[in-house]
Amino acid sequence: MKKQTTGSFQLASVAPLLFVLLWSTGFIGARFGLPYIEPFTFLSIRFALVLLLLGALTIIFRQPWLTKPASYGHSAVVGILLHSGYLGGVFFAIDGGMSAGLAALIVSLQPILTALIGQWTLGEQIAWRQWLGLGLGLVGVAAVVSDKLMAVGPAPVTPVSLTAAIIALLATTAGTLYQKRFGTGLPLLSGTWAQYLGALAVTAPLAWLCETGEIDWQPALIGALLWLTLVLSIGAILLLMLLIRARSAARVSSLFYLVPPATAVEAWLLFGEQLGWLAIGGLIIASIGVALVVVMPPKSIQR
Repeated sequence: MKKQTTGSFQLASVAPLLFVLLWSTGFIGARFGLPYIEPFTFLSIRFALVLLLLGALTIIFRQPWLTKPASYGHSAVVGILLHSGYLGGVFFAIDGGMSAGLAALIVSLQPILTALIGQWTLGEQIAWRQWLGLGLGLVGVAAVVSDKLMAVGPAPVTPVSLTAAIIALLATTAGTLYQKRFGTGLPLLSGTWAQYLGALAVTAPLAWLCETGEIDWQPALIGALLWLTLVLSIGAILLLMLLIRARSAARVSSLFYLVPPATAVEAWLLFGEQLGWLAIGGLIIASIGVALVVVMPPKSIQR
């Protein structure tokens, strides 16, 4: 029993860091794949592959399927928000010319929104140290992105790409809160499968109506598709669902502050993108901010 408790504790300790590392590669995968495929077509193929794999895993591990229509409904809403809304908005903004760094900065407002709305919808109290952590996290992310923008110059920002990034921000905030409120008691594999079913129901029609469907099957696209499907859409999303179950929405959302700094480091390693002192300082500040939020758990108000 002691070994099991120790193992569970170690998994809980490593899971947030592992999630950040996996999730941060999403922007890298988008950069590799989007030159060869349109965004909603890319996401639709990705979601269809995930449905096949998650369905197979559910059968192999003999996990229960959802039985109530309401459960499918709640999971579909989460999928539309977290997958179609968030990923669709980010991919569309980047495909429209917005830099990945600027898109990451806009989406990084999510922890603040989640903390504010979570107090009202979930009854989560945020301690002053956690508010300080949220503020430091935002400052750190802004420093990292500013460093990147100064290095490469400002990317074009159109009203359409800005709207897409804001939709992504609102969608991921709402999806996190909705999952915490309505989806924590559902089976993990089949519940996530239903999420992607709802997501595909949105992206597939958008791809059909708004895009040409042209695909240039280059090795970079195939590699990006496999990575984003296996590592992001299955590995990282299952980790996110577990974290939302175990932690408050504000604590989980604070992890997203570490995603842009982690992406900056990965872009430096993979593409040789400059990583200046401002970015390094921002990474340290964001890490301190996240630690303040995660280490001090908020007191929950029983409703």
